[in-house]
Amino acid sequence: MRILIAAAGSRGDVAPYTGLGAELRRAGYDVVLATTDTFAPLVRDAGLEFRSLPADPRVRGGVTGKRELMRTAAAFITELGQGFADAMDEGADLLLLSTTTAPLGWHLTEATGTPSLGVYLQPTAPTGDFPPVVTGSRSLGRLANRATGRFALRMADRVYEQAVAKLRHRLQLPAASPSEMRRRQERANWPILHGVSPALVPRPSDWRSGLEVVGNWWPHHDPAERLPTDLEDFLRAGPRPVLIGFGSMASGDGERLSEIAVRALRRAGLRGILQAGSAGLAADGEDVLTIGDVPHALLFPRLAAVVHHGGAGTSAAALRAGVPAVTVPVTADQPFWAGRLAALGAATDPIPFRSLTAERLADSLDHAVKQQAHSRAAARAAHHLVTENGAGQALKAIQQLTGG
Repeated sequence: MRILIAAAGSRGDVAPYTGLGAELRRAGYDVVLATTDTFAPLVRDAGLEFRSLPADPRVRGGVTGKRELMRTAAAFITELGQGFADAMDEGADLLLLSTTTAPLGWHLTEATGTPSLGVYLQPTAPTGDFPPVVTGSRSLGRLANRATGRFALRMADRVYEQAVAKLRHRLQLPAASPSEMRRRQERANWPILHGVSPALVPRPSDWRSGLEVVGNWWPHHDPAERLPTDLEDFLRAGPRPVLIGFGSMASGDGERLSEIAVRALRRAGLRGILQAGSAGLAADGEDVLTIGDVPHALLFPRLAAVVHHGGAGTSAAALRAGVPAVTVPVTADQPFWAGRLAALGAATDPIPFRSLTAERLADSLDHAVKQQAHSRAAARAAHHLVTENGAGQALKAIQQLTGG
C-alpha cells in the first residue's frame, strides 16, 4: 500500500513527518512525502520517496504582521493547491494530510475516492479548554475560547478560498467553499491524529469523536549520526552552555539578535551556542560558538537551557530533553506553545519578540538555569514523553483504517 504524506511550511512543519514516515515504512508501507523542494534531503535521508510541491515557504520568515501573514499565506496556499493535484497524479492508496494541506487534500479525496486521515501538529478544533493556537496563549473563558476557535477556522477558510476554487475547477468538481467542505468533514467525524504530547495538550473533553492526541512524531535522524567535532569540543570544554536560535523566524534580524544574545550570555555568566537559522545568528569568542542545523535529539540533552521562538517542534524537543526553556515567540502559533511551556513550569514567562532586550533575556536565563524549579518541571515532562509512542499510535490507527 502506498501512503502519501502531504506537508508544507517551515522546517518544523515538515521534519516530524520524516519520523512518522520512517515508522510506517518499517511496518511495510510504501511511503511518499510530498513537500517543498527545500526539504528533499530530509525526506530522502529518512529513506522516503520525495515528491515535489511548489511554493517557497521561506518568504514568510520575515513576515510578522497578521494581515501581511494572511496575504502571503493565501498566495502560498494557492500555488500549493495546484502542485498538490500534480503530486496526486502519480497515485496513492491513502492520504495523510497536515494542518496546512488538509483543506486542499479533502477535494482530492472527493475527486479520486482515495481515503484520508488528518495528521496535525497543531490542535485546531475549537474547545473551551484553550484559545485557538493562532491567537495567543491567554484563556478567555470556556465560551469565548470556543467562539474564537470557530472564528479562527473561518479566518483560515478565507486563506484557502482562491486555492479551493481553482483546485475544484481543475478537478471538475462542483463549486464548494472551504467552510462548506470543512463542515462536511466535521459532520463525517473525519479522523485527525495530533502529533502532540498530551503533557502539553491533554485531549479536550469537548472535542468531537475522531480527534485524538497521540504524542509527538520526532524528526528522523540516523542513529549513527554524531555532532560536528567543533561542537563536541565546545560542549566538553566547560559547563553546559545555552542554545539560542529562532529556527526559520526573524529573517533579517541576525545582527541585532546576535548582539542581544552575546550581551545576555555575558551578563548571565553563561556559555552559549548560537544556531544560525534564517535570522543568520553569528558570533565568535571563547565562550560562544555558532552552528548550523543539528539534530535536537543529540544536542538538547547536553544543554543548560534553550532559548527559542516557541515553535511546536522545538518546544517538544526541549521538553523531551528535560531542559528548561526561555521562549521568544514571534508569530502564528508560537505564543500558544510558549504559554503551554510556561504553564507546565518548564519555561520562564515568554518574552514577546518585539520586547526582547539583552537585560530581559539575561534575567530569564538566570531564572531558567539557576533556579531549579524550571529544570525539575522539564524533567517531569521528559519522564512523561518517554512513555509516549506517537508514531506507533499513528501506525495503529492507520492499520485499523486500512485493515492492514
